[in-house]
Amino acid sequence: MTAGQQVQVRPDQPWPRPAKAILYMISTFVLRLVQFVLIVTGIAVGVSTAVVWIGFPILLGTTGFIRWSGDLERRWIGSRLGTPLPPAERLPLAGLSLTQRWQRRLTDPTTWRDLLYLLITFPLACAELPIALASIVLLPMAIWVVPWIGWMHGQLALTMLGPNRTKRLEQKAERLQASRARGVDAAEAERRRIERDLHDGAQQRLVAVAMSLGRAKAKFDHDPDSVRELIDEAHLDAKLAVSELRDLARGIYPAVLGDRGLDAALSAQAAKSPIHVDVTVDVEPRPPAAVETTAYFIVGETLTNIAKHAGATEARVKVWRTDSLVVVEITDNGHGGAEIKPGGGLAGLADRAATIDGVITVVSPMGGPTVIRADLPCEW
Repeated sequence: MTAGQQVQVRPDQPWPRPAKAILYMISTFVLRLVQFVLIVTGIAVGVSTAVVWIGFPILLGTTGFIRWSGDLERRWIGSRLGTPLPPAERLPLAGLSLTQRWQRRLTDPTTWRDLLYLLITFPLACAELPIALASIVLLPMAIWVVPWIGWMHGQLALTMLGPNRTKRLEQKAERLQASRARGVDAAEAERRRIERDLHDGAQQRLVAVAMSLGRAKAKFDHDPDSVRELIDEAHLDAKLAVSELRDLARGIYPAVLGDRGLDAALSAQAAKSPIHVDVTVDVEPRPPAAVETTAYFIVGETLTNIAKHAGATEARVKVWRTDSLVVVEITDNGHGGAEIKPGGGLAGLADRAATIDGVITVVSPMGGPTVIRADLPCEW
């Protein structure tokens, strides 16, 4: 990944960037006008002149233009709106005569899906163009309205130009399988961390307590002063062991999160950060515990990374809920250039989100700002 790219853990549809969405709406209007006129004219003329055979080459050319336009649209949707669309899966044409190739194109469901999409998007472009032009001077519209329209347009393209339902279900199954595998790896890494912390921390403290009490027992009858010192030492080690166990338990599931929810838990995290952090949380109704825990640790690990590596002076944490998602967005004013690298902190965030089939998106151009977004589903 290069700095500034959007990185997604799985091929779900991201939120389009305003500038690219505006450029897409403006630049495609003329193209859609040309496509609509040529397609409607080609079909009308081809059908009306088919009785004298002139219409067949016209219909053949129109069909080829529809397929070419559909493929062009798939590429533009991916580059401008950030919705990844695979190349169209079409019926093979190799080894067929010209007539057979045309018949094959007419019986290919993808051709008809391309045609329907191109006919629908022309009136949509007529409505989108004024909004795109107005958003050039109206910043709120550019920030909030245009990305939403771009998202809806991408959803339409994904439905009509993307893989069919069976293929999408197969891809979802493969994605879930990969997510579960990454979740198992993340859980195993967490188990090893807990085991290591117990061995190096509380376990050693408790061993020291047992040794001190054993020595005190041996000296109990003839050296009461030493016994008192050993008991004091055992008492101190026991308190340290309790403190370390409490910290370990907090690392597994913080009590404030279970008792008071994400707002209080994230505010407590922000208060401990060495830089100023604004926190806004609106997740009613309360999401499942697994989602809350994932969001909590994503924010905590991100704020830690910002304090260590970003060179930022302030950050903003915004968490909100839609019908099916909890969205976590962390923004900082650091120097940017964040990258997802194997074994790195951002890769760890991706693995943690994958345990519940979540998506991590990173936008971090050189010079900043950096935006890390997690889309966490509330249903599985």
